[in-house]
Amino acid sequence: METTRLVILETSDVHGSIYPISYANNEPRDVGMGKIATLVQSERKACPNVLLIDDGDMIQGTPLLYYYARFDERRPNPMAVLANQLGYDCAVFGNHEFDFGIRVLDGAVRDSEFPWLAANIIDRITGAPFFGRPYILKTFENRLRVAVLGLTTKYTPNWEKPENIPGMRFEDPVEAAKKWVPILKERERADIIVVSYHGGFERDLGSGETAETLTGENQGYQLCMEVPDVDVLLTGHQHRQISGCKVRGVTVVQPGCNGTFLGKVTLDLARTDGRWNITGKTSDLLPVRAVPEDKELLRLTDGYEKDTQTWLDKPLGRIEGDMTVSDPMEVRTHDHPLIEFINNLQMKVSGADISSTALFNNESPGFPPDVSMRDIVANYIYPNTLRVIRISGRDILDALERSASYFKQYGGGPVKDSGCFTTPKLQHYNYDMWEGIDYIIDISKPEGSRIVKLEYHGEPIKMNRSYDVVMNNYRSGGGGDYLMFRNKPIIKDIPVDVSEIIANEILEKKVIRAEVNNNWKLIY
Repeated sequence: METTRLVILETSDVHGSIYPISYANNEPRDVGMGKIATLVQSERKACPNVLLIDDGDMIQGTPLLYYYARFDERRPNPMAVLANQLGYDCAVFGNHEFDFGIRVLDGAVRDSEFPWLAANIIDRITGAPFFGRPYILKTFENRLRVAVLGLTTKYTPNWEKPENIPGMRFEDPVEAAKKWVPILKERERADIIVVSYHGGFERDLGSGETAETLTGENQGYQLCMEVPDVDVLLTGHQHRQISGCKVRGVTVVQPGCNGTFLGKVTLDLARTDGRWNITGKTSDLLPVRAVPEDKELLRLTDGYEKDTQTWLDKPLGRIEGDMTVSDPMEVRTHDHPLIEFINNLQMKVSGADISSTALFNNESPGFPPDVSMRDIVANYIYPNTLRVIRISGRDILDALERSASYFKQYGGGPVKDSGCFTTPKLQHYNYDMWEGIDYIIDISKPEGSRIVKLEYHGEPIKMNRSYDVVMNNYRSGGGGDYLMFRNKPIIKDIPVDVSEIIANEILEKKVIRAEVNNNWKLIY
């Protein structure tokens, strides 16, 4: 009996991470494509049949990719340069692929020597796949035929600016899979069907119990349960580390984020009756920790990196007072000068007198006394723009209650997070702090009834009155389960990245004073 082995390697949510460093301070980190490359090359030496797939969110997320998208573009997209050299078989569109606009995305696709897949991103006019390729079919030397179908979370339009996804309709990925998988099985006669889905799981993989709010954002469990003939489901988007799991016989994997792990699925196969059949399936995550980076590969992007580092170290101005972050929980429980500065700036550039923003992650260092562009991108890590939307007092209350659910109900000891913003995915960026209103959060109370004071200009906010609020474009579309903001009137759109707005303010003012007005507080 003829036998063989197929190894499927997956990256996902690399988010532009190339070099094994932290751009906040240039200290070493176990991340990036340089280290991933070493693992890929090792796997190829061990097995002749290898598929290398990226599951999305490749071209956004680090200062290098931001600098390239905003100020460079005379050269090929650096992520495409590396992926070409590594011989990727295909990539799937993630929701963050659209962040820099369709021109940058089209450039990345054009620069790639491999196809980008999108079976459920449809041209509104023709009804055909917008980017042309719903799947690939690869035939190995032993006549093993492997199909890869690409799918993207249908939730993308809830976060993305309409001008960044022109003419596109994001269809339900489960329905798209039901359409295309039979074609791959019957017409293309694929021996193995791999679905690469930029999305994750809303249910526990073992019990099937609901693990988070069922928004339709993550339909991996549904894909496994409702679409026959899928052998492997590659997932992403949630930044989770998933391996060694099967759902209804479908092997699933998810390799974290930033190139910290390489996902690996191993299929053992035997040929009977002219077809290859699976005799064994395993999935693993290969860590890049202690793996040396491929310096020869990184030479291809050293020019991009040098320009980025020069830009990051450009001096901008000074902070008078303390705007550093020593304890992220302290920032989320007390009015802090960094958050105050960003909110006040958002109100200044938008003309709105209510604003909300977040401390995006627990690694945000705040601003030191001497501020450079490096300090700004270390804190404001997303290419967000701003929108002013018109919402009701009830919407404001509901949004504050959503943020207040960040905290575990207080029962003594230190204040703790509730877990719903950290499990199964870190979502510190979904806890907002507001300016222009006065409010109190009482975490001794149960979720949903924690806002015990809510005033605007010294008067209680009226639930039925309209208020104009400035926030980032992700949040204004309902991102982070702030569904109360969806489809609200857009009063003003400020199409400039917030990091650029911050840099311009510091350049203009030269000196920024660290201060707070204590318009909100947390009690227990």
